[in-house]
Amino acid sequence: MSYRQFLLLPHLKIHNANAMSSPYTIGFPAMTAWLGAVHALQRHLRQQGLIELELKGVAVSCHQFDLQTYQGPGDFVSSIVGTANPLDKDGSRPAFVEEARCHLEVSLLVEIQGLDSDDDQRFIELVNQQVQRMKFAGGDLLSARKAEFLPVNEDDTTSMKKALNKLMLGYVLIERRALLADSMRQEGKDALDALLDYLSIQHRATQDGETVSWSSKRKTAGWLVPIAVGFQGISELGTAKNQRDVSTPHRFAESVVTLGEFVMPHRINNLDDMMWQYRVDLQRNLYLCQTLSNA
Repeated sequence: MSYRQFLLLPHLKIHNANAMSSPYTIGFPAMTAWLGAVHALQRHLRQQGLIELELKGVAVSCHQFDLQTYQGPGDFVSSIVGTANPLDKDGSRPAFVEEARCHLEVSLLVEIQGLDSDDDQRFIELVNQQVQRMKFAGGDLLSARKAEFLPVNEDDTTSMKKALNKLMLGYVLIERRALLADSMRQEGKDALDALLDYLSIQHRATQDGETVSWSSKRKTAGWLVPIAVGFQGISELGTAKNQRDVSTPHRFAESVVTLGEFVMPHRINNLDDMMWQYRVDLQRNLYLCQTLSNA
């Protein structure tokens, strides 16, 4: 039998999370933000004596999402709803950089390894305490339900469904990088053109006599979205002036964006399809977040 241990952080209500997931996409926060929060939680728990603990991967289920934008009557595009900064000494507004923000409610399913069964109760208590002090995707935590410990037997359908039901009602984010790869290989397109092909909506009109009917469709079915999943190094490893950690090599990097899809949890047949983890490819200078089934 295949037993796995999970930590459920249910219904985290987050205010003013960072919605600018990459330099050219605005929407659901990047996967680097969610894995970064889980990594920060792991570091704290290890400092509390759980030395062998490893939070291996995370699944994100979105229950509610409110992007802070405004579209007035007749507007073609939406505008970012900004925040008002304090006035200058002379009473004028200071210059500011527009920041895309969102309010959202999510549940996180985190895979656990290296936890002794004698520490289960203490582990949950420490998690409940630390989560209240944390930021998630740069946003403030307004409220959260109590964390739960979920053992799952992957050979038992009932056990799998019980865990997935904890993520309802919501949509979990899975990786659809394979769609881009297939399009680039079969149609000879570059990555950006392939990405836009799957995100664009095509409107077509057909005429039957004097009757004109319109239809709209995408290249493939599904709630496909662009999602930032990491970085690619664009300079050699080295040191930089005033870098935060002088003991860690530094390099400049740019965002990596691929296709993701939001699906209902009951459509998940393999937990690895929705569990994201870090993956490093030093040969290609890639620092990525990928689902376990695509790693």
